Amino acid sequence: MQAFITRETLPSLPPPSTLKGPIAWMRQNLFSSVGNTIVTVVLVLAILAALIPFINWAFIKADWIGSSRDDCTSGGACWVFVYVHLKLFMVGLYPEAETWRVLLVGMILVVTLAGLMIKGVPFKKYLQLFALIAFPIIAFMLLSGGSFGLPHVETNFWGGLLLTLVIAIVGIVAAFPLGILLALGRRSSMPIVKAICVVFIEVWRGVPLITVLFMSSVMLPLFLPEGMEFDKLLRALVGITLFQSAYLAEVVRSGLQAIPKGQYEAANALGLTFWQGMYKVILPQALKIVIPGIVNSFISLFKDTSLVLIIGLFDLLATIQGAFASPKWLGYAIEGYLFAALVYWVFCFGMSRYSQRVERSLKTTN
Repeated sequence: MQAFITRETLPSLPPPSTLKGPIAWMRQNLFSSVGNTIVTVVLVLAILAALIPFINWAFIKADWIGSSRDDCTSGGACWVFVYVHLKLFMVGLYPEAETWRVLLVGMILVVTLAGLMIKGVPFKKYLQLFALIAFPIIAFMLLSGGSFGLPHVETNFWGGLLLTLVIAIVGIVAAFPLGILLALGRRSSMPIVKAICVVFIEVWRGVPLITVLFMSSVMLPLFLPEGMEFDKLLRALVGITLFQSAYLAEVVRSGLQAIPKGQYEAANALGLTFWQGMYKVILPQALKIVIPGIVNSFISLFKDTSLVLIIGLFDLLATIQGAFASPKWLGYAIEGYLFAALVYWVFCFGMSRYSQRVERSLKTTN
C-alpha cells in the first residue's frame, strides 16, 4: 500500500447534500416526520390538481393575438382582450400621437431608478437631486404639455397604469418628508406643536381613504378663493398625501422611540443642534429600523390608488373594469382581473425585494 503525504492544505469540500442545500431543507421542513410527510403530499397533490387545469386554460389553450373576441376560439383564456386594450390599460385615453411623451418619461424614470439602485454608479448625489427636483418638473412638462410646442393634455385623459404610477409616486415622495416632520412634532416638547401633530395624525388615521378622496374632491374647492380651481387629479394627490403622511408618521415615530436615550444625549454632548442631531444621528438609525414598515406603507398606498375611481379618475383597475363591461367584451372579466393582479404583484413584489436588499446592505436583518 502506498501513502500520499502533502504539506499543502487541501481545499475544504462542500458539506453533503443531506446536511445543506435543497434536499436537506426538504428533509428538515417537509419530511421531518410521518405527519409532515402526509401533509406535504396532500398539499402537493391539491396544488397540482388546481394548477394543472389553470395552466391548461391560461397558457396551453389560450388565444394570445387578435383583433376581436371572434379570434378567441380555443376555449382557453382570451388574452386577445388584453392585447386589444393594452394601450388603454397603460395610458388611458392619452392621445395616441403623444404617447411618446409617456414612454420618454418612463425611460427617464427607469434609468434614474437603476442609477440609484446599482452600486458603484458615480455622482449618486447629483442623481438623487435630479430624481427629487428635476425629474418631477420634466415629467409634468412632458405629460401635461402646454410649453415648448407640446400640445396640452388635460389630466382627464390620463388613465391606466400611467395614472396609477403618478398617484403612487407623488404620494410616496410627498408623504414621506411630511410624515417625518409629523413624527418629530408628535415627540416635540412644545405643547402646541405636539397637540397640532397629534390631532392631525389621529384625525387622518381615523377617516377612511374613500372619505378623504370625497372630501378632497368636493370640499377642498370650498376653501379656495373665489375663481380659483384645482385640477381633480391634484385634489386627489393632496388628499392621498395627507392621508398617507399620517400613517408614515406613526411608523417613523416607532423608530424614534426605539432609539436609546443615550443616542439623544450623545448628540447633545457633541454640541449638535436639534435638527443637526436628528439629521446626523437619530433619523439614520430610526429610519433603518422601520424600513419594513415604511415599505409596507408604500405598498399599501400603491394598491389603494384603485380607490380614485370613486371621484372619476380611471386608474389601471378602473380602465380594465370599463373595458370588460363593454358589450363587445362581456365575459372576459377573469382575464382582466388576472392582468391587473399581475401588474400590481410585479410592482409590489419589486418594492418588497428592494427593501430586503436595502435591509441586508444596512445589516438590519440576520
